[in-house]
Amino acid sequence: MTVWRRRLCGGFLALLLLPFFPGAPAQAALHIDITKGTITPLPIAIPPFLGANGPSQMGQDIARVVADDLESSGLFKPLDPRSFIETLKAPDARPQFGDWREINAQALVVGAVGRNPDGSFTAQFRLWDVLAQQQLAGYSYSSAAQNWRRIGHIIADAVYERLTGEQGYFDTHIAYVSEAGALRHRIKRLAIMDYDGANNRFLTGGRSLVMTPSFSPVKQELAYVSFASGIAQVYLLDLDNGRRQRVAGLAGMTFAPRFSPHGGRLLLSEAKGGITNIFSLDLNSGSIHRITADDAIDTSPSFSPDGSQIVFNSDRGGSPQLYVMGADGSGVTRISFGSGKYGDPVWSPRGDEIAFTKITGGSFYVGVMHPDGSGERLIAQGYQVEAPSWAPNGRVLVYFSQTPANASGRGFSSRLYSIDLTGYNKREVLTPGDATDPAWSPLLH
Repeated sequence: MTVWRRRLCGGFLALLLLPFFPGAPAQAALHIDITKGTITPLPIAIPPFLGANGPSQMGQDIARVVADDLESSGLFKPLDPRSFIETLKAPDARPQFGDWREINAQALVVGAVGRNPDGSFTAQFRLWDVLAQQQLAGYSYSSAAQNWRRIGHIIADAVYERLTGEQGYFDTHIAYVSEAGALRHRIKRLAIMDYDGANNRFLTGGRSLVMTPSFSPVKQELAYVSFASGIAQVYLLDLDNGRRQRVAGLAGMTFAPRFSPHGGRLLLSEAKGGITNIFSLDLNSGSIHRITADDAIDTSPSFSPDGSQIVFNSDRGGSPQLYVMGADGSGVTRISFGSGKYGDPVWSPRGDEIAFTKITGGSFYVGVMHPDGSGERLIAQGYQVEAPSWAPNGRVLVYFSQTPANASGRGFSSRLYSIDLTGYNKREVLTPGDATDPAWSPLLH
């Protein structure tokens, strides 16, 4: 029996691998191949998790989070609980598989929740292959009561991973810029929320404009741009204690921050004298190194997952295009050759794709291409779509889309959307108001 422990805000989260039932094989055939493009969602049954004396409110809430997460991926079809034939009485009882086959369920998630003497709670679940009548996974999690939504996300991640073979992305945050007010006098605040829009909170008060948050891959920290000093400057914000500090003692405007894969360095751009160059800042020593040195506008740098290369945007060829170079600035190679102007490049966590925005034919697009520039595909279009950011598994993107204002400045809106790499399953990520510049966090667990 193996035990993992993780810290959650407000308490400890203990992950305990449950043993499989005696005689039940640990592996089964049920699997979703998500490399095929369009996929028929897998029918999955997720009854309310049981409490000590039957269904409980927390158990119902957790099961709903799991179902909503899996449904939002476009890969699963949670079945209506009103169609369920079997009434579950114990989480460790072997299901009546015929009853679940009757309603076309191919997978079944059975769970339970219980209060602990110290006020925390424990949630357990088992994932079943209905057709093979085999258990695929079983885990138990303990945490403070306020973390029930996170437990739901973590269970959904475990189910997603077991049935797709890919890392989940539900136990994550999205940081973004919340916007309000008249179009010419926007109030912009840094905000953060769960990936599904829950638990939204503001991180800045709106007295200064903010832009382009970016998550550290190794700790609860954001880099972002603020005009608090009167010009654009890059700041770091510690999400655990609220401490913020300005970085890089450069004379010009600094912007477009992006962390290295191991979190020890920060890429940023400095605009000075009509020229913009890319710099690398060592966050431990504070030393800064200029990577590009030319008379062009070089900006929006993003590391490859192994840290050996950087993709960036530059107009050195006459129009904004995408280039790849070594992490030291060597070997600059143009990779975008389609019609139009390219920007906002960001390397996938998997390393196989680079997302970007593109303007051509009077429209904005979000697209992806391979790191050598081949395989360009445009997957989202709008009046103005910008700032793609990858889910930690590299299968889904979040971006913002704006609508135009009329002559009186009314009608404008800006919303966040997610979309998968196939260009299907576009969904709005709900925010309290207008939103721009999303940044997807690494997995929290």
